[in-house]
Amino acid sequence: MATHRPVSLIGVPTDVGAGHRGARLGPEALRIAGLPEALAARGVDVRDVGNLQGPRNPWTDPVDGYRHLDEVVAWNHALMEATHAELRDGRLPIMLGGDHCLGIGSITDVTPSGNIHGMPEACLCGLGPDALTRLGGDAPAISPQQVRQIGIRSVDQDEKRLIKQHQVDVYDMRYIDESGMKRTMEAALHGIDANTHLHVSFDVDFLDPSIAPGVGTTVPGGVNYREAQLVMEMIADTGLMGSLDIVELNPLLDRRNRTAKLAVDLVESLFGKSTLMRD
Repeated sequence: MATHRPVSLIGVPTDVGAGHRGARLGPEALRIAGLPEALAARGVDVRDVGNLQGPRNPWTDPVDGYRHLDEVVAWNHALMEATHAELRDGRLPIMLGGDHCLGIGSITDVTPSGNIHGMPEACLCGLGPDALTRLGGDAPAISPQQVRQIGIRSVDQDEKRLIKQHQVDVYDMRYIDESGMKRTMEAALHGIDANTHLHVSFDVDFLDPSIAPGVGTTVPGGVNYREAQLVMEMIADTGLMGSLDIVELNPLLDRRNRTAKLAVDLVESLFGKSTLMRD
């Protein structure tokens, strides 16, 4: 059985940056779907540190384009400190979201080492305009040039502007259709080496809603099951993943925890499970 770096599960039960209620239930849905047990069965030392505490979601309108900015900052600060504690202890932090505004907190503590090849969209989805604004601010959590976005298929005008302004490396669904997922991942992973900290931010709505209905943004034409498995397997092949987000799972919109179970299945592939006879 393969050996892996020990992991710590950090639950962040908030939908403070989302436009729909329900993502705050994501951490428990992933636990109920068997994430700790699935990783342990693969020989991974799993420590569940429980859920972080933070401000409630006031559900007020955005101000100057930002939704609940003070609350978002508070949750991300708590996550940053929790992530720091687990990295300091030599463990791989797995953030159980929660909505994707939390991606800043999970990556911030990694960046001072200067050796990150950022995929805060996992190789799997898109940064929202709030996150990209922070990336381009005075004290960015991560350089936009370190980001790879895979599976993009719905981008608003502000996002398009920020992506072009900061030259974010995007592999949208047309690119995947034309090049195939294998070549897409080869391009996205090009240039990483043994000094790379590979951060994977798995936005569950990167998957097509036909297989993952439990997300806040259900846009048809997403990545299918086999393509998603290949993404995870190729990331696992690098042996460089140092931190992981699982975000935007919304159990209120799911069907019998189907999306959470699929997310667990895909995370298993990040830790070496293959659909082929390669275990």
